[in-house]
Amino acid sequence: MNKPLFIRIVDRLSAEISYFQQRRDATGRFGHSALQKATTTICMMAYGCPADAVDEYLRLGETTALLCLEHFVQGIINLFGDAYLRRPTPEDLQRLLDIGDIRGFPGMIGSIDCMHWKWKNCQTAWTGQYTRGSGKPTIVLEVVASQDLWICHAFFGPPGTLNDINVLDRSPVFDGILQGRAPKVNYIVNGHEYHLAYYLTDGIYPKWATFVQSSPLPQGPKASLFATHQEVVRKDVERAFGVLQARFAIVKNSALL
Repeated sequence: MNKPLFIRIVDRLSAEISYFQQRRDATGRFGHSALQKATTTICMMAYGCPADAVDEYLRLGETTALLCLEHFVQGIINLFGDAYLRRPTPEDLQRLLDIGDIRGFPGMIGSIDCMHWKWKNCQTAWTGQYTRGSGKPTIVLEVVASQDLWICHAFFGPPGTLNDINVLDRSPVFDGILQGRAPKVNYIVNGHEYHLAYYLTDGIYPKWATFVQSSPLPQGPKASLFATHQEVVRKDVERAFGVLQARFAIVKNSALL
């Protein structure tokens, strides 16, 4: 994270979130500053370090560091959610459709996939409902990502021994279509006209009109060419997961909270 962005976040938190406002204690001394609390949180998120790893450098105890993490995440949602954690606007959807058209997939608005995150500190009473075949409790993150790594849909944390299919059954990704808010698209492929946008997926997803999959055993040069292009473009969501884990080690490593 560059310094101007970090300072912008700290300034907004200290101005609008009471937990990050510096106060005097009973003896008249100032408590922890917003810079201390935000730096502790960023260290935990970016490097995946435990809560007591920076106690000597930043003078925060483990309990306070965990509180900082909770208030930081909630503060980011409250302050920046309307701008960054929102449904795509009609302008956003048109931009995604234009990108898909340029890349040879008219009507495409992104790639969808799931990532499984190991939940090391899962409560014992919940372990069974979050455990898959590996024997370790995991939480699933479903996203739709575009070429510029914008995650325009995220669905995270439902309980159950889940895979991509039953996460999709619970996901709100198609709420827009069901509520009549689907983007209006018109495109022609092989002489057929279509009016429904779609996502690129891997082979585990069902064969719906809103999913376009690769061919596992392409027959002929046309099928092979299509499979190659589909798999290349679908890597957008894999790159998004890779960047997410590289930038925020708290997701890559075992869960702290």
